[in-house]
Amino acid sequence: MGKLDGRVALVTGAAQGIGGASAALLAAEGARVAVCDIKEAAGKEHAESIGGTFYRLDVTSESDWAETAARIKADLGPVTVLVNNAGVGTGGTVLNTATEQWRSVMAVNVDGPFFGIRTVAPQMIEAGEGVIVNISSVAGLNAAPGIAAYATSKWALRGLTKSAALDLADHNIRVVSVHPGVVRTPITTVDMTAWIRNRPIPRYGEAAELAKMVLFCVADATFSTGSEFVADGGYSTGVLDR
Repeated sequence: MGKLDGRVALVTGAAQGIGGASAALLAAEGARVAVCDIKEAAGKEHAESIGGTFYRLDVTSESDWAETAARIKADLGPVTVLVNNAGVGTGGTVLNTATEQWRSVMAVNVDGPFFGIRTVAPQMIEAGEGVIVNISSVAGLNAAPGIAAYATSKWALRGLTKSAALDLADHNIRVVSVHPGVVRTPITTVDMTAWIRNRPIPRYGEAAELAKMVLFCVADATFSTGSEFVADGGYSTGVLDR
C-alpha cells in the first residue's frame, strides 16, 4: 500500500522539473494525480509515463482553474492534495524590471497559487481534509540582487501560505511552503557552479530530492501548517570560505 492511496493530487507545472518529479512520486505512493501544465505534449507524455491524467491549465486564468478543477473532480474525485509548483524566474533589478515583466512574474508565481487555493479548497472542505504545498524558493527567505520580481513573488507566496494556513485551519487543511535552492531543472539555464561552491552542500539539488520533500509535507508532516521546509544545500544557514 502507498502512503497516498485513495487521494487525488493536483500538481501544477507538472510536465517537468520539480513538478514532474513530485507528480511521479505522489503517483508512486498511490495518489490519482492530475498532471497540470500549459505544455501539452510534454505534460501528456509525462502523465502517461506515471499513470496520471493530463489537464491543460494556465494558472494565471481564473476560468481555467474553475473549469479544470471541476473536470478533475468529475474524473478522479475531489482534490485533497494541491501542489502549487508552476513558476517563472526572471532577472532584473528594481531599476530595470519592466512593468510587463513584473506583472507576468506575479501572475504566475502569486496569482496562480492564490487562484488554485481559492478554487480547490472547497473540494477539500467537502472531503473533510486537505494539504496544500506551495513551492516558493530560498529567494523567499533571503533576497538576492538582480531578481527583484522573482524574489518579491516568492516572499509573497510565503505570506500567502501562512494566511491560508490560518484561514483553512478549521477545515482540517494544512498549508506549507517548500523553499528550494539551486535545483537542476530544464529552466536552470545559467551555470551556477561558481555560486554554489561555497555552500555547505556544494552542488545542485535534484528534482527527485525536492519531490521527496513534497511527499514528506503531504504524507508525514502532519503536525505542521504555515511552516517552511527548506532544501537549499544549507545556503540560508550560511556560506563557507572555499
